[in-house]
Amino acid sequence: MGDKLAGKVALITGGTNGIGKATVERFMMEGASVVFTGNNTEAGGAISAATGANFLQHAVQDIQGWSAVKDFIKNKFGRLDIAFANAGTNAGDSNVEDVTPEAWQNLLDINLTGPMMTIKAAAELMRANPEGPGGSIVLNSSINGILALAGDVTYSTTKGAMRLLAKSSAVHLAKEKTNIRVNTIHPGVIETPLIEGAINGAPDPSAARSMLEGIAPMGRLGQMEEIVSLLLYLGSDESRFMTGSELVIDGGSTAGLPGV
Repeated sequence: MGDKLAGKVALITGGTNGIGKATVERFMMEGASVVFTGNNTEAGGAISAATGANFLQHAVQDIQGWSAVKDFIKNKFGRLDIAFANAGTNAGDSNVEDVTPEAWQNLLDINLTGPMMTIKAAAELMRANPEGPGGSIVLNSSINGILALAGDVTYSTTKGAMRLLAKSSAVHLAKEKTNIRVNTIHPGVIETPLIEGAINGAPDPSAARSMLEGIAPMGRLGQMEEIVSLLLYLGSDESRFMTGSELVIDGGSTAGLPGV
């Protein structure tokens, strides 16, 4: 498709489905060498075979397992230019009265400790780049990191905390003169396989789709390629002066109240 990422090495967590999978595919088309992680070995193998990207089975909350991920990237490519912390979940979440401590902790481990470990691993590798430190780290937050969901207290909390995790990391790495940038993206409702499954599994799929489309003033769901295009910009040198930013891509969902 192009060469916007030619010569760059990218790490994508949660790369076996949805936005992560779409990012793996597009980054490969744009000339990057891609390493992606996830738990689904069957899907990972299929994506690897189709794209040429490198799949590693790894759960982001597995702290010890990060050593093998770093070693693989270091030994195979000798550099890292882009890291996309995409892995996340809302499985088992509920409202603050009903959520169990076990579900709360599991989501904290995946949605918050996972991105923190991604930043730590990426920064270590990016500091050692042959021509000097530099790179772009992107965390996949959500519009629920800005506006909370009553029924998903842990998801909302972790996605909100990711904003300040990125900002703190961005300022630290900038002050260290590393040329390593950290930003968050905040997608609205995107037409991923998960959302499609929820729509199709609803008692009235047409009504469910209309309700979700109505969340955005633009009146439609976002497309995965629109998110990936933003990631392509953040991963490229075109965004080299952007760090500590939160980029909302939601069709206007969080821009204001709908009025009467």
